[in-house]
Amino acid sequence: MSSKIQIDLNSDVGESFGAYKLGLDEEVIPHLTSANIACGFHAGDPAVMRKTVSLAKQYGVEVGAHPGFPDLIGFGRRNMDATLEEIQDYVIYQTGALQAFAVSQGLKLQHMKAHGALYNMAVANSKIWEAMAEAVSRVDKDIILVALASSNNESLLDMGKHYGIRIAFEAFPDRAYRKDGSLVPRREKGAVIDDHELVAQRALKMAIEGKVIAIDGTEIDLWADTLCVHGDNPAAVQMVKKIREELKTSGVNVISMKWFV
Repeated sequence: MSSKIQIDLNSDVGESFGAYKLGLDEEVIPHLTSANIACGFHAGDPAVMRKTVSLAKQYGVEVGAHPGFPDLIGFGRRNMDATLEEIQDYVIYQTGALQAFAVSQGLKLQHMKAHGALYNMAVANSKIWEAMAEAVSRVDKDIILVALASSNNESLLDMGKHYGIRIAFEAFPDRAYRKDGSLVPRREKGAVIDDHELVAQRALKMAIEGKVIAIDGTEIDLWADTLCVHGDNPAAVQMVKKIREELKTSGVNVISMKWFV
């Protein structure tokens, strides 16, 4: 397998808040190349942000902002009737906060990936992607915007060029897909895949072939730059390790997105 094939591994981290601990950041971050750090609206707090940036720095993992709707009690997974201007304010506020923590530790913010409902609403409404792209470009044009990979990435690439920013496309090996390329909602049966071997094989197919098998058996194109892996329980941490091992064994170069996007 050619070493020219390269992929980034990202995960949503820094989701603890005050006295509440969520996730296994210490266990999962060493196996990542990029970390999406919660910025306090849906999860996280200033101390957690600082500690998570420090942890990522310790293992040479690139850091990115993971902004969501201001919905702590709903973990940012509930849709909000926000205007595009409000969404831009949310993104700039949270990205700027994480950027400050990165700079304070001698790091540069690599990327921004929206969380939960904000991400899913953007998938359904391209105007939200554009609002976020414009917001990112105002903060720092070097920040990469992470968007959901599909069979047609061209429109988002054109949008990135318009605002002078890079776009990285993301796929989810442990999530089921519909044949239109959208994710099966978590509330539906089979939406999350727990079989380590199956998830690792899906990750390989995504990285090497740019394809995924949808929940109805349809094979769809899905060219991605980064794979999102979840590490919020011990089994998931083992899955992250398995995915990375399989990718490296197959000759896929696992590196941070900033080097090839």
